[in-house]
Amino acid sequence: MAQVTLRNVKKSFGTVDIIKGVDLMVDDGEFCVFVGPSGCGKSTLLRMIAGLEEISSGELDIGGQSMTNVEPADRGVAMVFQSYALYPHMTVRDNIGFGLRMTGHDRADIAARTARAAQMLQLGPLLERKPSQLSGGQRQRVAIGRAIVREPEVFLFDEPLSNLDAALRVQMRIEIAKLHQDLKATMIYVTHDQVEAMTMANKIVVLSAGRIEQVGSPLELYHRPCNQFVAGFIGSPKMNFIPASVVSATAKEVELALPGGTVKIAAATALKRGDKVTLGVRPEHIMLTDKSKANLAAKLRVAEYLGSETMFYATLEDGTDVAAKADGLAKAEIGATLNLTAPPKACHLFDGAGRAIHNGDLSR
Repeated sequence: MAQVTLRNVKKSFGTVDIIKGVDLMVDDGEFCVFVGPSGCGKSTLLRMIAGLEEISSGELDIGGQSMTNVEPADRGVAMVFQSYALYPHMTVRDNIGFGLRMTGHDRADIAARTARAAQMLQLGPLLERKPSQLSGGQRQRVAIGRAIVREPEVFLFDEPLSNLDAALRVQMRIEIAKLHQDLKATMIYVTHDQVEAMTMANKIVVLSAGRIEQVGSPLELYHRPCNQFVAGFIGSPKMNFIPASVVSATAKEVELALPGGTVKIAAATALKRGDKVTLGVRPEHIMLTDKSKANLAAKLRVAEYLGSETMFYATLEDGTDVAAKADGLAKAEIGATLNLTAPPKACHLFDGAGRAIHNGDLSR
């Protein structure tokens, strides 16, 4: 397998800059996920690595060799697309081995590689079926098998689960994660679904408007977001952002005024009295409490009873919408006032530009 390195990679269509200077290293054997909202450039960046889009400027190395101007077939990569793109008149066996036949591999080699991929993906009993006789998940496994038999240096996945229903998405997430463990291959995976990113990746690259916002492990991005964009994108439901003002600040502690009370956070910052900040706290960390202990008062708008948990969506006194995740047995009437508290250890602080100036630390 191979390391993938991008140095100041840019992509422009005419005068429109799509990728605006990306520097990134994906280590050998790593499962790296590109995640971000639609239009952020994640699929374009993946296609540039595959050679399907020309790099306007910058350098791309795969396995220590420059691939910036190398043809796609010679880059040692295999790509799995959102569309299965299977040949309807061919069997599963022929679909998996088609690429090898086109590159002149002998029949024995094709048969051996196909059998190995089919065993990995549990496609053995389906090898003589046509695509029309397969489920969506089975078709996607065939598309993955077609990539496996090429024995590439790097696997590239472009939103491969988007066409599947919810249950199949979960199943295929597990199967792709197992495949990565079995092959120990370098994999780069594109998705807009942050749950996929959190559950599958060793490394997550959060993209916005053609730029990298933050790179790190799933838990690093969850607990240590560098700005509001990352904090709001990683986590489901997303982090609550509550306007706050500084009541007092010392070298070790900041006291904030919130809609409904105050909170003191152990944080070393340059803040001073009167400064405006944004408090970030995740729904799973906001707690229902007694009125005497609450620092947030909210009117309940919507309640989702999911069995294992209950989601409350409410509005604070200043009109800010917040979400709180409670125990599955928690109940409240629509329109009722919820007394909430934001535990200081779980609170994040962001400045006026959205940059993180303090991250919560629940381990303390």
